[in-house]
Amino acid sequence: MHWMDQLWVVGGAAYAMLLGGAIGFERELKNRPAGFRTHMLVAGASSLLIGMGLLAIGDPRFRAPFLITMDPMRLVEAVVAGVSFIGAGTIFAWRGGRDVAGITTAASLLMAAVIGACTGLRYHVLALAAAALTLLVLAALKTAERRLGFAAKSASESASESNDERR
Repeated sequence: MHWMDQLWVVGGAAYAMLLGGAIGFERELKNRPAGFRTHMLVAGASSLLIGMGLLAIGDPRFRAPFLITMDPMRLVEAVVAGVSFIGAGTIFAWRGGRDVAGITTAASLLMAAVIGACTGLRYHVLALAAAALTLLVLAALKTAERRLGFAAKSASESASESNDERR
């Protein structure tokens, strides 16, 4: 295994961490449960796992005499499964069971993992475009929702309305 190939994987992970960090910074500004560091680590880990898998595919130690075939998409599936556990930890149900918070952050973690997978597969432009689109959804659409009056009620507003209904 050539060391330059390994450096390309590390470089891809750094790029993924940069893009994931941009998404995490937006989440951090909104004081969400998963922020800057978490998004960076998810994107970087995803990129490293995919990059490592691609290196293993080309590694002669994994070919002959065992003739093992590897599918890079199985690595993507493993990344998504792992991120699902992290994302589930960011979702909280409020008492009363009517309000749920953290779904957007869980989705942004999934996007960070997919962006990492893109960089691991060396689809760097695709990763950049996905990060830009994610930031657009997180920042610009929230502003549009507020202006159009579609903003969801906060948990405290829902709780106070629930208390008013009981009286």
